[in-house]
Amino acid sequence: MLAVEFIIVLLAIFLGARLGSIGIGFAGGLGVLMLAMLGVKPGTIPYDVISIIMAVIAAISAMQIAGGLDYLVDQTEKLLRKNPKYITILAPIVTYFLTLFAGTGNISLATLPVIAEVAKENGIKPCRPLSTAVVAAQIGITASPISAAVVYIASIMENPAMVSHTTSYISLLAILLPATFLAIVMISFIISWCFDSKLADDQTYQQRLAAGLIELRGCQAKKIKAGAKKSVLFFLLGVICVVIFAMINSPSLGLIETPLMNTTNAILIIMLSVATLITLSCQVKTDAILNSSIAMTTKK
Repeated sequence: MLAVEFIIVLLAIFLGARLGSIGIGFAGGLGVLMLAMLGVKPGTIPYDVISIIMAVIAAISAMQIAGGLDYLVDQTEKLLRKNPKYITILAPIVTYFLTLFAGTGNISLATLPVIAEVAKENGIKPCRPLSTAVVAAQIGITASPISAAVVYIASIMENPAMVSHTTSYISLLAILLPATFLAIVMISFIISWCFDSKLADDQTYQQRLAAGLIELRGCQAKKIKAGAKKSVLFFLLGVICVVIFAMINSPSLGLIETPLMNTTNAILIIMLSVATLITLSCQVKTDAILNSSIAMTTKK
């Protein structure tokens, strides 16, 4: 029976991928229906996770329209171009910290073209830094203070009814942050040392380059909006506030006997407040937020 259930899950995922966009959700509902017909009891809808994702994406989208995402990409490009020989090591570290900062891997997607371009300009196979950068971005989700994944796991680990030995949100971060960072650094060095990363050894690439089929754009000046840096600072302030609240609210510290709200509600309130501050201070048009690439990617 387990094999049949597994096949249904795979078919639902495949169907959702074929339909795309909102069809992914449709296929998920169909998959749950088929599993229920086999006697599998559906779990509760993770409203906390969904609401956290929505709040964080709202803040990131506001930051993007304010120019904050362009500012982060510009700083990333400057860092990589200053140290092009170490791009295989630096690229995953950069995407890891961007995801750690934002709580979602969507923000790191904007850096991938820059990583590929810098790698090609310096004779390094783009697949090396790109592969580790994408993986690092996803691993960053498991250690971000504002990611839905971390908050959800923390809610389970802090519940005595669900685990025999409880672990606080702060203790969980204290374990996840060094563990994930060391994993990223180690795999980056392994990829850099153990695999051939020279484009000079790639005959197909050299043929395409000689035929003029590959064009390198080089470093181009970007116009950064006036409120870009301010929007990034507001978002960073929001992340810091979440961590501080979690520390104060932690049962292990015992600073507050009866907390006003849990960490999930704090993230929702703080991130929506950050989005409001960015919108007001950076004069962001709210209609543009819904049509930002980050928001549109999340919809899909």
